[in-house]
Amino acid sequence: MKEAGLMNENRMRRNRLLGERIVKGLESRNMEGYYAETKEDALAKALEWIPEGSSISWGGSMSVGEIGLKQAVCEGNYKTYNREAAETPQKKREIELIAYDCDYFLTSANAITEDGIMVNIDGIGNRVSAIANGPRNVLMIIGMNKVVKDVENAVSRARNEAAPVNAQRFQLDTPCSKTGTCFDCKSPDTICCQFLITRFSKVAKRIKVILVNDDLGF
Repeated sequence: MKEAGLMNENRMRRNRLLGERIVKGLESRNMEGYYAETKEDALAKALEWIPEGSSISWGGSMSVGEIGLKQAVCEGNYKTYNREAAETPQKKREIELIAYDCDYFLTSANAITEDGIMVNIDGIGNRVSAIANGPRNVLMIIGMNKVVKDVENAVSRARNEAAPVNAQRFQLDTPCSKTGTCFDCKSPDTICCQFLITRFSKVAKRIKVILVNDDLGF
């Protein structure tokens, strides 16, 4: 037990030091960063950043839900646009379009490098397009399990880890859902349609990243 506690303490220290380095990298890229030791800390910081009354939407992100942020904004004093609650395809599209004019768009990343570059892969493209432009602020919740050394490894993680798990989650008929690794497929079900590398924010602090000392999402 003592050894396990020491290992956990060492890992927390390592993650904290790495998290601080990533935050500095994000700041050098005109973004804002914060390292949270716990999910509760991450949620508190997110709600501190989002003023009450803000209009909010989100992309498909497990991480946002895992820290309790999605529930908090739905139950709080905010105007939320939830495409998951849309009753028809037309209504879903309307919400996706409204999201581009929201005060805050909540999402995550498939991978983030040690110097603050993020990689995302998308199917229909609503998530990556909103990250690139539109919403006044983009708030990203990223677990330390998604940290990699460089962009090459970030793309590899997005394609060979995040994409296969998401394809399985949505029960899609893709090679990666059957084998667990990317085949660079052109399957009708592919979710690897759009790739976005975010290396700098043209608008200062538009992109805000909360790194969480936990395993979140895929």
